[in-house]
Amino acid sequence: MALDMWNELTITRGEFSVSTVGEGADLVPQDTRNLIVTGVNAVFNHIGEPIPGLQYHCKNVIPFARGMGSSSAAIVSGLVAGSAISGADLSKEELTILAADIEGHPDNVAPAIYGGCTVGVRNGTDKWIVDQVNVPEDLHAVLFVPEIHTNTHESRAVLPDMISRTDAVFNIGRAALLVNALSSGRLELLKYATDDRLHQPHRTQAFKAMPHLIEAAIKGGAHGAFLSGAGPSVLALATGREVTISYEMAESARTHGVDGKPMIMPVAHEGAGVIASS
Repeated sequence: MALDMWNELTITRGEFSVSTVGEGADLVPQDTRNLIVTGVNAVFNHIGEPIPGLQYHCKNVIPFARGMGSSSAAIVSGLVAGSAISGADLSKEELTILAADIEGHPDNVAPAIYGGCTVGVRNGTDKWIVDQVNVPEDLHAVLFVPEIHTNTHESRAVLPDMISRTDAVFNIGRAALLVNALSSGRLELLKYATDDRLHQPHRTQAFKAMPHLIEAAIKGGAHGAFLSGAGPSVLALATGREVTISYEMAESARTHGVDGKPMIMPVAHEGAGVIASS
């Protein structure tokens, strides 16, 4: 699901350089390993054109390594910029294929491209199916973003290779309920639809405050709450009482010795775009 939080990328022609201000400025690579550069290069490689000398200036607002899709935002901004400056004018479908191939899945890149809430699955070995899920216009996200960073690959490593049939059925049913609750507007079902047995119990071992933050969000009036991505951010969905929910989550974090900041924002119903090009 795309949230109303935006990174900005400015690209000019010249000798290659990368500069970053804002979130993760001292952590993201300032060379060709930067995922924004990866995105731009992917477009030029896709259309078979040489990559020109470019200077990248990144203004990051999305918290880095907090389970909020910062890597996907970087990839998508690079792809969208590359599409504009190369003249390729790629469709959203083409951008999604390139982005999912870089990221390995469309879970975060698709909503960054389309906006709103999306479901993405692989079709065969080289194709992706992405569909949008209607969500209420007044739906807001309330987050608590801890100061600690999470490495996605390390976070995945704590997950078991095998799961029980019971837990698989549990999550499959809730995934179906989640989509139906959002699209039908029966948001009272989100409390049950966002429950999980496949990853949150294992990730609680490294972030013991997580279930308490989720409980606090529900107590404050959230329809549902869960670990955002690989964490450590916890995200609650609400259509009212956002300030109360934010307070309850922050207070629970304080009680459990977790430093961080609460955030409230609406769902972004539009995806990444070009502000100006010349």
